[in-house]
Amino acid sequence: MAGDARTKILVSFGTRPEAIKMFPVIKALTKFSQFDVKVAVTAQHREMLDQVLEVAKITPDIDLDLMLHGQSLDALAARILTEFGQVLDAQRPDRVLVHGDTLTTSMVAQACYFRQISVGHVEAGLRSGDNYAPWPEEVNRKIVSTIADLHFAPTKAAAEALQQENVPDDRIHVTGNTVVDALLATRKALHSTPSLAPQIAQLAKLHQNKRIIAVTAHRRENLGQGMRNIAAALKLISARDDVAIIYPLHPNPQVSEIMRHGLADAFNVSLIEPLDYPAFVALLELAYIVLTDSGGVQEEAPSLGKPVLVMRDTTERPEGIDAGTARLVGTDPADIVQATTRLLDDRAAYAAMSKAHNPYGDGNAAMRIAQIIADIG
Repeated sequence: MAGDARTKILVSFGTRPEAIKMFPVIKALTKFSQFDVKVAVTAQHREMLDQVLEVAKITPDIDLDLMLHGQSLDALAARILTEFGQVLDAQRPDRVLVHGDTLTTSMVAQACYFRQISVGHVEAGLRSGDNYAPWPEEVNRKIVSTIADLHFAPTKAAAEALQQENVPDDRIHVTGNTVVDALLATRKALHSTPSLAPQIAQLAKLHQNKRIIAVTAHRRENLGQGMRNIAAALKLISARDDVAIIYPLHPNPQVSEIMRHGLADAFNVSLIEPLDYPAFVALLELAYIVLTDSGGVQEEAPSLGKPVLVMRDTTERPEGIDAGTARLVGTDPADIVQATTRLLDDRAAYAAMSKAHNPYGDGNAAMRIAQIIADIG
């Protein structure tokens, strides 16, 4: 860059989880006058992405709107690669920031590589050790790690994973996870304006005097029998008269149809539409236990002191397991029911998980990322 021209930063993402974790970064970057910040979205998840953009008050500068019903992974990958390449040619950014492990993340990074544009990877270094769990996220992460020149690792363990793959130490920065920034900011807004989540207040009233079990489940590797197993476990748990299950259903029909069928006559179960982010944070605050196969929820729930049972066989977030905030239970119905029952009936077991140290950050990750980029120049 010549003279005093500002550094052109293009922030890219395509899904709801990415938007949640990147909006604090966008807001932090805009506090630095030396940056010219633009936002480009692929909208590989249209409706769920728009929920977060509206809440965060972010209007993308470029919206590729690439979502198509029934689109295959390879077809979507090709569209992201070629169409985002055109964005890069038009915008000519100095640096592109990507997040995490989506198809948007890996294809945008490759489009940048073809043009020798610097890439910063937010939430870098997560590894499960299994290329097919989570799938295709594990390989998406590895692709970006070979391209990025800045790696913003959320934890020390993530940084060590990158070091083991021979990423130079001076390119790795431990920042904490930006999801904690988003969560704490949203919780603060909820406390001052409870009307941001009216549906959760209604559900709390409906299920008063019951302990709430919040559920999210939608992983690709759990589709089919895994989802049927989870539904069977939830039905057994819901038979207790001291609990209520609240489950925002993912719009994928391979999830929603199985759950609506499997839980059609279950007691104390509220199958609800997907929640916007403030309502989801309100649900986490209301919950006594969280059952999930998601990645981000493993970071969010411990930030609120909620035990997490992870309905997967592996996790790319082992810090929570090591700290005791989360436990892997897989998708066998008996294992899910047993682990849930223990937390409901054993106060000491519950306290051990709910009071465990949260390893994912202090809410200042986004500003650390912005400052690192500013210092590099």
